[in-house]
Amino acid sequence: MLDAVFSLIAVGVLWGATNPFIKKGSAGVENVSAPHSSLQLLYEIQYLVCRWQYLLPFILNQFGSVLYYITLRTSDLTLAVPVANSLTFVATALCGWAVGEELPHRNTYFGILLVLSGISLCFLSKT
Repeated sequence: MLDAVFSLIAVGVLWGATNPFIKKGSAGVENVSAPHSSLQLLYEIQYLVCRWQYLLPFILNQFGSVLYYITLRTSDLTLAVPVANSLTFVATALCGWAVGEELPHRNTYFGILLVLSGISLCFLSKT
């Protein structure tokens, strides 16, 4: 059970912490233009794949997804889904603020506190 808890926390952090970096790494993709509209998607994919600023966080994010599916085999589904998804929002807010995005509003901190309280209650109900 404790292994699953740490894995779910790691999943939430991997998913959430990589979101601001993926957003920053993909900046400029809207300026990519192809000579023909049917090639636009391929040019955008090429742009993203050639940028390590996008590719590295994307790979880490996908590693979080693999860890999530591995963890689902041994954890309670009613605990795994809310914990991983809600911690993703917390990690995204905190990491986004750390990399220079707008400062979270006071309500965001209150929401983070509520999410962490809810996760704690979920864990307590399962033990």
